[in-house]
Amino acid sequence: MSTNLFQYELAVTCDDRVRLIGQRPFVIWFTGISGAGKTTVANKLDKLLCAHKKHTYLLDGDNVRNGLCSDLGFTPEGRSENIRRVGEVSKLMCESGLIVITAFISPYKKDRKLVRSLFDTGHFIEVYLETPIEIAAARDHKGLYEKAKNGTLNEFTGFDSDYEPPEKPELRIETEMYDPNESAKYIFSYLETRNLI
Repeated sequence: MSTNLFQYELAVTCDDRVRLIGQRPFVIWFTGISGAGKTTVANKLDKLLCAHKKHTYLLDGDNVRNGLCSDLGFTPEGRSENIRRVGEVSKLMCESGLIVITAFISPYKKDRKLVRSLFDTGHFIEVYLETPIEIAAARDHKGLYEKAKNGTLNEFTGFDSDYEPPEKPELRIETEMYDPNESAKYIFSYLETRNLI
């Protein structure tokens, strides 16, 4: 990192933007293996929040990989850098007053811990979608599990790349027990009880 960089104090602060928009900004960080339902539940929650006049933005793993992180691979180093970038983008979006929803496998505890450290206490809500790998594989409309099983897809989480489950997420949802709509409503209720919305 250059030593010739200086943090510029902006005239319009995060507090100014919060007052303007009229909501508390925070990030909801979905994590879980491929096929756990992260994007599906995140989309349902996003629609629910928008229906209640909340200003949100959803960052999805594949969408970010097609743009901001298209230069990264799926090595442990590439995965970590992907999550670091998404964390920084999420922080900037929160500073603009938005509620940010992210849907990323984010397999490593250290990376999720790093992202959490970017936010004030209570402004990072980790949601672990716990799903047995056989159920996730059965849901897989992308065919990734089959490719990993056949050896045509390397560094796939759950096969030859580790997933480290969160130890103390704010919310843990067993997705084989609840459908996406129920999961989204459960998260929405949690946000209400925490006075975040």
